[in-house]
This record gives sequence, C-alpha cells and structure tokens, in this order.
Amino acid sequence: MKTAISVPQEIFELSEKLAKKLKISRSAVFALGVKRLSEDEAIDEDEIVARINAVCATTDTSLDPAVKRLQARTLQRDEW
Repeated sequence: MKTAISVPQEIFELSEKLAKKLKISRSAVFALGVKRLSEDEAIDEDEIVARINAVCATTDTSLDPAVKRLQARTLQRDEW
C-alpha cells in the first residue's frame, strides 16, 4: 500500500541512515518502526479483561428495561 507521510527533517535523515545501514528501503524502515511500536505498546489480554471488570464493578451494566422487553419480544418472534 502506498501512502505519503510528513516527518521532521531529522527523522527523514535518520530513516535514510537506517535504510543504508540495514540495506532496506526507507519504506521498510518506517514499516519496521510501526511494527515494533505496535509490539511494544501491546496490552496483555488479561490486563484488558481486568480493566473491563474494574469498570463493570463500578457501573450498572444491566440492560435497560425497555431494551430487555424488546429483546424478549424479538426472541419470541424468532422462535416461530
């Protein structure tokens, strides 16, 4: 996929140096950088579940009664 990005001059120069040193294209340098950043910033699934559970513990997560009635009617119709 082609795209155009704007980067500060010093980042552009750094990408040129890295591309030459690693013998890869500038595009590959940026792709590797994005991939590495996504790996570094990845949140553990258990941590995500813990965060969701913490919010649910302090928030009413029950269905609105009107939604519950509509859902019950829809389920009954689907069973026909």
